Amino acid sequence: MSDTPEQTLLEALLDSWDRNNAILVNLLRALPEGGLEARAMEGSPSLAETFTHIHYVRLVFVFEDAPEFAREPPKEEWVAERDPGRIAQMLNDSAVAVRDAVKGRLQAGRDMDLHYDHPVLLLQHMLWHEGYHHGQIKLALKLAGRPMTDEEAGPITWDIWMNKTSK
Repeated sequence: MSDTPEQTLLEALLDSWDRNNAILVNLLRALPEGGLEARAMEGSPSLAETFTHIHYVRLVFVFEDAPEFAREPPKEEWVAERDPGRIAQMLNDSAVAVRDAVKGRLQAGRDMDLHYDHPVLLLQHMLWHEGYHHGQIKLALKLAGRPMTDEEAGPITWDIWMNKTSK
């Protein structure tokens, strides 16, 4: 890729997506024992279900908006998967699908098929959606008596956003 301003901006946007996924997977891996079963309140999705919902949403929107980059969406949206390693792999796979869809449609100069006025809006929607659920996850842990301290969360979340990468 050349270093045109457009390419540099695209790489920064895609880097923000990669960092978002790293933060989400870090949060998953930092859950205390039994954390996947935590809920914000009775009747709310478990944290396992929340993570699989995020994976599902990513794949459904790619399927609907850029099907050439789609993976088969899961049959169910809110799955209580108990294996954090399996959930991490799902999140990493669906993150690549979103990344590829946005990059591919931008490079091809193509609009999205169903939603969004611009491919970047898919990325922005996913970031907003996942930030919303990130807050829910941390709240559910707190309400379950298993809060994540700032000292625990900082290096695996905020630092990922703010630290410059070496080039």
